[in-house]
Amino acid sequence: MAAIAAPRSARPVKDYQTIAFEITDDIAILRLNRPDRMNALNTQMRAEITDAATEAGRRAHVLVLTGTGRAFCSGQDLRDAGSAASLDIERVLREEYVPMLRAISECPVPTICAVNGPAAGAGANLALAADVVIATESAVFMQAFTRIGLIPDAGGTYWLPRQMGAAKAMGAALFAEPISARQASDWGMIWEAVADDDFDAHWRARAAHLARGPIQAYGALKSAIRGSWDNALGAQLELEAKLQGACGKSRDFKEGVVAFMEKREAKFEGR
Repeated sequence: MAAIAAPRSARPVKDYQTIAFEITDDIAILRLNRPDRMNALNTQMRAEITDAATEAGRRAHVLVLTGTGRAFCSGQDLRDAGSAASLDIERVLREEYVPMLRAISECPVPTICAVNGPAAGAGANLALAADVVIATESAVFMQAFTRIGLIPDAGGTYWLPRQMGAAKAMGAALFAEPISARQASDWGMIWEAVADDDFDAHWRARAAHLARGPIQAYGALKSAIRGSWDNALGAQLELEAKLQGACGKSRDFKEGVVAFMEKREAKFEGR
């Protein structure tokens, strides 16, 4: 993978309280930043993630989500509403989780979740909302919901069977056992597991690679793959033709062909 040039200064962003957010060299990095609570999700954090992910879609070429401290995200902060008994779960899911998850999964630019440590409950499924999940080998994923009498939420019942198959998804949900990053990679739950010592440099190199790429094609690719889950073959072929036709009219396509013929790396314009 190509070496990363020295980054330009980060562009100014909003002053968030529960996350850290910066955009440098067209890469938006969103860090969950409640390390004392293992980055547990509360109302303010969900709103800030939604806002920052939306901002990244407008201003960056790639969005990276990761965590501060030893965990990626321990899931819902059960102290958020004072007590678990007073938490209106259905309202919180509809009004707070849905906008956050859609802001990530529908972000027009590629999204990477760099899982730096344990990802449990809603934290595990927040990670799966990204296009690509890269985890450090010491990370674990856990669908911890049945341990407290709940079912997987935050998109878990949607992502898991699509990414690892119904049998593995059912077992992960029923037994609520930790799944190592290496096992998650072998099962197709995530893209790759990376040695701890190499993790930070690796996800940064992955992000830099995407930031230099054909952003219009990436957006079309996301639409095509997401659309395939609801389409029959005929509808999917029509969608491919429509999206490919638009990509074929782009300057990035012309540059890609010329670069291929000249045996050099393409210099895409992005937006």
